[in-house]
Amino acid sequence: MAIAHFHIVPNAKTDQVVGTHGDAIKIKLRAPAADGTANAALLNFLAEELEISKRAIVLKRGEKSREKLIRVEGLSEIEIHRRLGIQQSAGPRPSNHLTS
Repeated sequence: MAIAHFHIVPNAKTDQVVGTHGDAIKIKLRAPAADGTANAALLNFLAEELEISKRAIVLKRGEKSREKLIRVEGLSEIEIHRRLGIQQSAGPRPSNHLTS
């Protein structure tokens, strides 16, 4: 079981994973953000992209927010990122600040 963070952009031209937004996976959805339509579209999209049952995906937090916390049964966070085509960072990034 894994918990993954998502940043959702509703009313997009296509349904697609577009990369990351901070620590979250950014997904654009055609569905509008009204009456739970985008949430249902997100769960359907994730089930299809992750190749798992919709019953294995649970919206834990963010029902009325663009920021979602989703539990995925049967996959690790690394596997979720891999199946969605997201590169995970390999630790902290080097600082761009010069020291004197």
